[in-house]
Amino acid sequence: MVEQATIESLMDKAWPALEREAAGEWVLRASDGVTQRANSVWPRSIQGHDSGLSAEGGLEAAIRSASQWYRKRRLPLIFQVFEDSRSAALNSVLDGQRFTRQSETRIMVRGVDGLPPGSPDVEISHRPSEEWLEVWWSVDGRGGAAELSVAHKILTACPSLYALVRDDDGVPAAVGRLALVDGWGGIYSMATSAAHRRRGYGAKVLACLLEGGAEKGLEGFWLLVTAANSAAQSLYAQAGFSEYGSYVYRQAPLKRAPGGC
Repeated sequence: MVEQATIESLMDKAWPALEREAAGEWVLRASDGVTQRANSVWPRSIQGHDSGLSAEGGLEAAIRSASQWYRKRRLPLIFQVFEDSRSAALNSVLDGQRFTRQSETRIMVRGVDGLPPGSPDVEISHRPSEEWLEVWWSVDGRGGAAELSVAHKILTACPSLYALVRDDDGVPAAVGRLALVDGWGGIYSMATSAAHRRRGYGAKVLACLLEGGAEKGLEGFWLLVTAANSAAQSLYAQAGFSEYGSYVYRQAPLKRAPGGC
């Protein structure tokens, strides 16, 4: 079984922030506010050891420093907090400061044996085409052309495979991405257009990405799925993925502007 620290590192490299700065064992990440994962603090673990910030005072000082870093970039302070015992001290301080809990996400993994068969209908490329981006952004996008440009930079900063499948009329129906990181493959950006759902297109995309990863001799695969998306979890379980862990985003409470009286 892959170690927690390895999974966290793989995830960070698969969705690389445009700006990052090490702060002790924390990594501060910013990308103009496009996606939480690229605009959050990663309180990383190195070889499973505690960061040395377990004392409440040390954590509070580190949080203040991180808050200033994000304030300079006009971004909210968000932590990506993994749900394990290592996070207990940090969660305690964040609870005390009324940080919200958002976007609970499951981490799922699988090996390379017994992969579902791929489909010849799926197109595979090494760069996201305009059609690929259009389908993905129509489902997962938040913002306009400027935000999509940032997202494109994030996507292409990591070697990846991009899958696209069309319906019988040649219209793009579903897409997905396999990030290639340190001998592992991360499934990202799985998206099916609203008009093509519940017709098996997502399963075709997933199978071909797994097949493409196996052809490259990968050691295993991981993916991320929100806890609320039971349909996607079922699809991934049928493809041989099992739950490995989870994380949430903890965001600082918004500061209200003073009233006029």
